[in-house]
Amino acid sequence: MSRLSSGPRVAFRALGLCAALSLAACAAPPPPQPEPMIDGIPVSQIVPGYERLEDNGYVLPPVPPSYLGGVNRRATVAYRGEQAPGTVEVDPYAKFLYWVQPDGMAVRYPIAVGREGRGIGGSFRIQRKAVWPGWTPTANMLRREPEVYGPYRGGVPGGPASPLGARALYLYRGGADTYYRIHGTNDLSSIGNSGSAGCIRLFNHDAIDLFNRVPDGTRVVIRSYEDSVRIEGPLMATRGIQLPPFYSGEGQRPAVPQAMVPEQYYGNPAAQEGVAYIPDATDIYGADGTMIAPAAPTLPAGDATTPILSNAEVLAPQGAAGVPNRG
Repeated sequence: MSRLSSGPRVAFRALGLCAALSLAACAAPPPPQPEPMIDGIPVSQIVPGYERLEDNGYVLPPVPPSYLGGVNRRATVAYRGEQAPGTVEVDPYAKFLYWVQPDGMAVRYPIAVGREGRGIGGSFRIQRKAVWPGWTPTANMLRREPEVYGPYRGGVPGGPASPLGARALYLYRGGADTYYRIHGTNDLSSIGNSGSAGCIRLFNHDAIDLFNRVPDGTRVVIRSYEDSVRIEGPLMATRGIQLPPFYSGEGQRPAVPQAMVPEQYYGNPAAQEGVAYIPDATDIYGADGTMIAPAAPTLPAGDATTPILSNAEVLAPQGAAGVPNRG
């Protein structure tokens, strides 16, 4: 009798298993888990070398990827300049700083160049290095714009509010301080562009990286415009736009497309010959975010034969609160 009843029992169990599987198949899948964030940036989007960094009691958040597009990030590249290994070469036109290596390579850093930075030339020596340095406006700054620099006559202490950022390399000539600096910045949008004031600025992450590599006594050479065009190409030698002063304390301006030249054009001047930006009315800004003057077009109106890399984006006006980012 038990043998005869085993068949129905097996069938019943099979039906129960099928029912269970059907119910499992109909059940809603678990909701996707949100991606972890660090300082508001998805972990998968954080660029290596620009992660959250704790440094000497201060915290640097990750650099958002929108500021690190194309050539606007640190990279080790084939060096095409003429300087000896162990030299820092600054190209204020293509907005690059090179730490020249002994194997035909160089560490390339994107930089911002202010008015003081555009006025320097020749060679210097790094004879002082500082961690989270304070900043004091020079006598020339106080004379030129007392309404801007007067409140900071006594200086700004080192820290995140200092215009010199996380690190500073002080440039000397003939044993005398030139008051030119290579330093960090808290204005992310400035990197790859020109500013109304300041020297040679890097992302704070890059300023720390360079500081750790470069010894005191290192020679610093400023590249000429002619050499920039010859070595970097015509597009790269005019990379970026001019920005108005940045005041800390009210967030960051958006990234500037003209600074984010794609890597495919780097080291390839011939490819750059047929590529240009068409400047528009947002290319030159006043301190209140309004246009000072439209930039001169680089292409004839209606010319559809030359590819356009990008147009400018409107930058958000910045308030006047906080410390001017001028070092």
